[in-house]
Amino acid sequence: MAVKISVLVAYFLVILCIGFIARTKLKSPPETYFLADRQFGTLILLGTMVATNFSAFTVFGTSGAGYRDGYAFFPIMGFGTGFMALTFWILGRKIWQVGRDRGVVTPPELVRALYHSPVLSLIFAVVMIIFTIPYLALQPMAAGYALEALIGLPYVYGCLLVTVIIVLYTIRGGIRAVAWTDMFQGLMMFLLLLASLIIVASHHGGFVEAHQKLFSSNPELFSRPGGTAKYTYGIWFSYIMLWFFCDPMFPQLFQRFFTAKNPNVIARTMLFYPLICTLVFFLPISVGVMGHLSFPDLLGKEADRILPMTLTLISGDFMAALVLAAGLAALMSTMDSQLLTMSSIFSRDILPLIKKTKSQTSISGRVFVIFLSIAGLLLALKPPATILQIATQTFTGLAVLFPTVLFGLYLKRVYSAAAILSIIAGEGLMLLFYFKVLSGGGVLPVVWVMLATFVVYLAVHAVKMQQEGRLAMYRPAWLSNGYVYLFMGVFILGMDFWVWNRATPMFLGVPAWIFYFVLLSALQTGGMVLLLRSSSSMFDEK
Repeated sequence: MAVKISVLVAYFLVILCIGFIARTKLKSPPETYFLADRQFGTLILLGTMVATNFSAFTVFGTSGAGYRDGYAFFPIMGFGTGFMALTFWILGRKIWQVGRDRGVVTPPELVRALYHSPVLSLIFAVVMIIFTIPYLALQPMAAGYALEALIGLPYVYGCLLVTVIIVLYTIRGGIRAVAWTDMFQGLMMFLLLLASLIIVASHHGGFVEAHQKLFSSNPELFSRPGGTAKYTYGIWFSYIMLWFFCDPMFPQLFQRFFTAKNPNVIARTMLFYPLICTLVFFLPISVGVMGHLSFPDLLGKEADRILPMTLTLISGDFMAALVLAAGLAALMSTMDSQLLTMSSIFSRDILPLIKKTKSQTSISGRVFVIFLSIAGLLLALKPPATILQIATQTFTGLAVLFPTVLFGLYLKRVYSAAAILSIIAGEGLMLLFYFKVLSGGGVLPVVWVMLATFVVYLAVHAVKMQQEGRLAMYRPAWLSNGYVYLFMGVFILGMDFWVWNRATPMFLGVPAWIFYFVLLSALQTGGMVLLLRSSSSMFDEK
């Protein structure tokens, strides 16, 4: 026990030291505290984007899903999240440009700059805050699970301990501290997840032999629709679509686009992202699958603890503590970014409505970090569902914002009414699904929610255009762009229904269809290289 505690204390001290060294001045201007003066290069932007997006959900949620559903979950995360990297160029470079030209610091400020509507900006800010708090709560939840399994610390105290440490370096350090701790924690997460896979596989005679044992006892873990028969065609499509629309709307990812030194930095980040997603998500899912060999009868939320439970059982105290630090690295690198972005939205978009002036320092934002962390902590104390279920619901709420940003950046003429009504329609429909007034009919609610948001936005936009006499002979330029159809083709190929319910042939211990998705990600990366070389903007309208 002393070894485990020593490892964790050392890890927390390193994080606090990095945050202290990279701190910003207490009265630094918002652009310095929140955006590091827009000077991030490729390495630091890629590192912080990866670490920020790969949260407690990545380590604990996906390992739990791997335990429950097997390798059916891997392409959804590896290919699906990697495919989302296209939005780095579709949205990210435009966001960067508007941010630089107009001095924008937060996502709602960008919306206000595009639509010239304080009401829309406020709605956008409120939606981001409301749906980030449950996602924020996932991080102390996972910390409580990990520390309880590792050292027997009661769940509540584990949640509280990690929250306090994150608040300490975030409130003092700003984006520089967050980015540099993200870099360290992202690397820690990958290396230690890799170590966990090696440890678990070795304990069971090697990766291939462990999977042969599993295939004999649990063949459903190697095919779709998965161990709980959850991933039907419709659910599969829904999740991959969900990542594409929701991930760039995560406030902490959205704001990262403002920090890039130039659009080439965003482009290079996009190119590396699919490869990283493929590598990182395979690791916890595989550990979750192999967890059946040690704990064959976990149910529901219990499976979210499979990674710490397995490693505590089969490895020594030192390695168990070190590998579990990977999970803490993932959740801390997301929570600090969430707190920082939410504090910027509060100080730049909410507080001015009360004080009537924008704060010229970051002090108000730092204070809000504390209040927001308490809100997330309170929600984490009694989690209502599994990590995956909570994430799916909150991600859908954020995805509703996608049409507002996309059309705001690319249409020649925009109307705030179209954006406001699309957000209201999307969130209203999501609530009807949440309270079970409506059912998805074989797909996740996000399919119907996003259909409603796009239809309402475009319908209201068309009415406004017609009223101004602008609608005649309108044809979007992107319809004639070949790259649109290339990436649509990659997405469609990701719906590989022709090998559904098949686990064989096997290769290196896993189904061959897994390598099909690795090749699809490589094809996507090749297409993105060609896209950048041609300097095509895909959707340019303005």
